[in-house]
Amino acid sequence: MYTDEDLIKGCIRKERAAQKVLYERYADILLGICARYAADTAEAEDILQEGFVRIFNYIADYSGKGSLFNWMRKIMINTAITFYHRGLKHRYHQDIGELQEAAPDEMPGHADFTREELLSVIRSLPEGYRMIFNLYAVEGYKHKEIAEMLGIDINTSKSQYSRARRFIRQKLAELSRVRMPDEGKKDSSE
Repeated sequence: MYTDEDLIKGCIRKERAAQKVLYERYADILLGICARYAADTAEAEDILQEGFVRIFNYIADYSGKGSLFNWMRKIMINTAITFYHRGLKHRYHQDIGELQEAAPDEMPGHADFTREELLSVIRSLPEGYRMIFNLYAVEGYKHKEIAEMLGIDINTSKSQYSRARRFIRQKLAELSRVRMPDEGKKDSSE
């Protein structure tokens, strides 16, 4: 069994076996991170592959401070940000005014959502909202840091995060309503 230290040394020497083991050890969990930022599975896989290329190219720069996983996680997040910036030039931009926003009291109460349902809701966010929501709510970056990373105003980060939360609440409320039987309707056979 290779330790992370063994894998790092092997990857620095460009040993394919070490690269393969590192990939197999961390790919699934890193793909989960990429999936939160991606519009679909194919894009998440593209981010993962590009991220691993960066990992292999820059592994000699890993200082050993903190865990290897956290270092690789940061590379995946930065790779997702790069994809986001690249995509801004080529993707249709949805007007913020076109999005329906839910009121805070529309948040479903006790509904239990599956991981897939939650990921689907996050993926349904407009791209900018999804990026900021993940960076702030999931990764724990501050709005100032997000603004610097994405090249936007800090107030834009705050407002897009707020809108992302309302959008998510709306989608979860809709999903919750779909799951609940309509108690107001009576059986038509009565």
